[in-house]
Amino acid sequence: MRYLFLLCLGLACTLAQASESGQSRAETAGRSLVGQPAPRMVVKTIDGQTIDLGALYGKKAVYLKFWATWCVPCREQMPHFERTYEQAGPDMAVIAIDVGFDDSVEEVRKVQKQLGLGMPIVFDDGSLGEAFHLRVTPQHVVIGRDGRIAYVGHMADEKLDAALAQARRPSSASVASAAPPKDEPHYNVGDRVPAFDLQTLDGKSLPAFDAGRPTVLLFLSPWCESYLAKSRPAIAQSCRTARERAEVLARDTHARWLGIASGLWATHDELADYQREHHIAMPLALDDSGAMFRRFRVMHVPTLIVLDAQGKVISRTEDVDAALPLQTSATVTRR
Repeated sequence: MRYLFLLCLGLACTLAQASESGQSRAETAGRSLVGQPAPRMVVKTIDGQTIDLGALYGKKAVYLKFWATWCVPCREQMPHFERTYEQAGPDMAVIAIDVGFDDSVEEVRKVQKQLGLGMPIVFDDGSLGEAFHLRVTPQHVVIGRDGRIAYVGHMADEKLDAALAQARRPSSASVASAAPPKDEPHYNVGDRVPAFDLQTLDGKSLPAFDAGRPTVLLFLSPWCESYLAKSRPAIAQSCRTARERAEVLARDTHARWLGIASGLWATHDELADYQREHHIAMPLALDDSGAMFRRFRVMHVPTLIVLDAQGKVISRTEDVDAALPLQTSATVTRR
């Protein structure tokens, strides 16, 4: 009985620490946003409804919740979210934003049906996450009726409720809104990537491609293998397989390998711990802003993108077995 008590106590402490960490990350990410005009963006729901966020500013408060179907605290907070939507009234718009990372519209529809979610749901392509500095799931963004971002957080607690109540109050301030984020260039197979450098964990600045040989970019997440082991076991196994095979194939000098980690739920120190734990020799870079993932439209891990010596994208795949044969990297690098 005492063991069970200590186990429960330890679990409670772990969950509390995770919540505290998530809140801290969200608040840090939102620090430069709070008080600023919210961007004018037009989004489309999974049911085909178009929502013009800019048209809502000045008329309603707007509550955006970024979430994912594989995210445990997201599901735990759904009753609070659904209740907020049901009680919103005419002065607040409540919108769910699936982050799109290792998720699918099909999975979203399943959860929507299972939990009886009534609010509009948007499946993000990364643009909303970029605009609102997404770093964790769930991440709550509250926009006041004056069109300014009032709150960014992670927990469904009294701070969020207070922010929602305050955002709904009429404001005498002039309505503000920012221009939509500028479209970044995106690179697909056949496109040539302009030269740029990546900052690796060890502080080195490496060019994205090597003039002397092809470069394989392995897009990954340091928590994929562990956190998704139960909720998305196939993805977790794919992440593990990609890491293990990449480490073998990276020894072949015909190609240069770079690992690029998502900044969602990952810090520099956490990526370094992941590198040490698995004895990863290839250089790793943390894409904390998500710019590299957006640039190559990567929404799933692992994803492999191969650049030739001149920076042309020659292949892209999420199929680890097809992209990373055990015998040699020749099939990847000598096409």
